[in-house]
Amino acid sequence: MPEERMLIVGGRRLEGVVHVSGAKNSAVAVIPAAILSQTPCVIENLPNIEDVNVSVETLRYLGATVEWNPLEGTMMVDASTITKTEVPLELSRKMRASSYYIGALLARFGEARVPLPGGCDIGRRPIDQHIKGMRALGAKIETSHGTVIAKSDGLLGSDVFMDMVTVGGTINVMLAATHARGVTTIYNAAKEPHIVDLANFLGSMGCRVKGAGTDTIRIRGAESLSARRPYAIIPDQIETGTLMIASAATHGDVTITGCIPTHMEALTAKLLEMGARVDEKDDAIRVRSLGEHRSVSFKTQVYPGFPTDLQQPMSALLCTCIGTSRVVENIFESRFRHLAEMERMGANVRVYEQTAVIEGVPQLHAAAVEASDLRAGAALVIAGLMAQGTTEIYNTHYIDRGYEHLEEKLNSLGAEISRIRG
Repeated sequence: MPEERMLIVGGRRLEGVVHVSGAKNSAVAVIPAAILSQTPCVIENLPNIEDVNVSVETLRYLGATVEWNPLEGTMMVDASTITKTEVPLELSRKMRASSYYIGALLARFGEARVPLPGGCDIGRRPIDQHIKGMRALGAKIETSHGTVIAKSDGLLGSDVFMDMVTVGGTINVMLAATHARGVTTIYNAAKEPHIVDLANFLGSMGCRVKGAGTDTIRIRGAESLSARRPYAIIPDQIETGTLMIASAATHGDVTITGCIPTHMEALTAKLLEMGARVDEKDDAIRVRSLGEHRSVSFKTQVYPGFPTDLQQPMSALLCTCIGTSRVVENIFESRFRHLAEMERMGANVRVYEQTAVIEGVPQLHAAAVEASDLRAGAALVIAGLMAQGTTEIYNTHYIDRGYEHLEEKLNSLGAEISRIRG
């Protein structure tokens, strides 16, 4: 198949109203959790992205009945027809969240065989904390030839102490604990919004979860769970942030609706610091920027700190700020690859281990660049919007993994973005 490229004509000011899609990071956790329900469940507000399509393929491979309407963002999952507990390599390698099928299948069927997950290459992403947590519940787990093999004759609630804050590890242990006898307590748990969303989804099926959004989560296991009503996942925090940054980058005036402003506080603080104007309502954020932007510095941290998934789009914006910005990446060690592509566009960047020093330049210039991962792709889109000329972005499949119709949304605000093959 001919390679697809995204073409961005830079210099267009973004202006208008745009609605944010459902959260990718919630979707890839809630969909595997549907395996836990004894009755069919309906999930709403799902984004039409590649990771959701891979999740549908995975459930159907396992034998589940899935009705997926990408236009409406609704999915019905009936896990009662599942006949397999093994995820194939060709599906697990497509996304990081394939590891969540370990916890879900282990809880529901007492066994799981899942190859080590794939996804974006942004550094080491071990699942040792996932395995440690499930072993604490009594699971027998080994890794053989790149496949995690988990078995249990009945999980027991226990205390799970995470050595480090891990979103994936927290989610996997939450899934496994839903059918464990007694109470499971996760200490040093992740606090991200999609952790809370998963807890709410489990609660809608009758599982008692307390403390989600704090560093201590308690789950009382149940013999069976049943979906009682349709469940709508939360808006996408990272898409919201990407659109906020795009507005500032083009000195635009964009109102983003259907979002949760409290999820964006770390980014909002930095945009205000650099001179943009941010106004919030109950479910909307307006970002305006007319003058020059000042340089800012930040460190990526676990929630509620500055999210690593927004580091790359934000660092693109910093390339044209007045002064010197410093960005410290504390989560993933290989998340500065996009900066080498931005140097091709005229950015002045130096990277020292986990710190990027960005000297602002007056103007970026169009070039042919390659996305190395999902959020790097978003960063290059931001750079293309700012650049003079027409930027070509290769490897657009990375962008499609996590953003629903990103170019259509930006075009509706005044951007000029198209795709071509070959």
